[in-house]
Amino acid sequence: MPMIFSLAPMEGITGSVFRRVHAECFGALDRYYTPFLAPPQVGSSFGGKAYKEVDPERNQGLDVVPQLLTNDADKFVWATQVLADMGYAEVNLNLGCPSGTVVAKGRGAGFLRNLGELEGFLQEVCDRSRLPISVKTRVGVLEDAEYEKILELYCRFPLQELIVHPRVQKDRYQGVPRLELYGETLRRAPFPVAYNGDIFGTDDMAALLEAYPETRHVMLGRGILSNPALARMLNGGQAAAAAELKHFHDKLFCAYEEEIGGNAVFRMKEWWSYAKYSFADPQVVHRAVRKARKVGEYEEAVERVFQTQGPSAEPRFGGF
Repeated sequence: MPMIFSLAPMEGITGSVFRRVHAECFGALDRYYTPFLAPPQVGSSFGGKAYKEVDPERNQGLDVVPQLLTNDADKFVWATQVLADMGYAEVNLNLGCPSGTVVAKGRGAGFLRNLGELEGFLQEVCDRSRLPISVKTRVGVLEDAEYEKILELYCRFPLQELIVHPRVQKDRYQGVPRLELYGETLRRAPFPVAYNGDIFGTDDMAALLEAYPETRHVMLGRGILSNPALARMLNGGQAAAAAELKHFHDKLFCAYEEEIGGNAVFRMKEWWSYAKYSFADPQVVHRAVRKARKVGEYEEAVERVFQTQGPSAEPRFGGF
């Protein structure tokens, strides 16, 4: 069975513009998850930025799974009705976002603090949803020991898939993922299981498969932002050449300019916070781009980067 590579939902970064341009330049991944969306009010439709994420016209040719962030079962169920009518085949529930503001409202990883409420929510949405439900989860809020009861709860429901990011909420993105908890999920879950967390290079992938050869789906996040050719490399292909990186950058910047005008510079600088690791000297790249405010300044800075900085032989998030 071939490996599935998917793109993680990352707020403000892996939206429909990025998905489309990345697929054009480096080939489509097997699956894409939208950055989390708040479901609309019951009786309403998605609007504004949320609609752009799920607009079928903007996602043509890509296997896209909308991700919902909520602890309101009625709104979740209504959203599945809306999304089913738009042609979507699956919906993903975000139980992993570690943001303090999200957690404080009992959503994302914050929902894991109250397993009684979560059980009632899952029972209701699994009974009533128009679409199969997958879940992206952390393994707890404060400590690993919480995952025993969390996993036990998940195993009682007919999930389409469980995507495990084996950190707790308080870790945010620090420390080493607890691979053994992913392995425990593979052993116990009656539904498909996917892995997410710190796959930044071919060595990380090799280590994961050596420990858990039954792995069939890996979600890529910061790794693919730092190295847009990562999925290709994991499939045995080549690293990105300098010309490919420039072509990708130019298309992405142009697409953002069409979408959000002058704010494209700030969206691109967010991308550069990851993309700098595609170059041999990330700090030089960072210094070149960070001060740009206007389009002209930005274009000059980027031109200098591509003229003077070569691609990294082994690009990876964090540079090591």
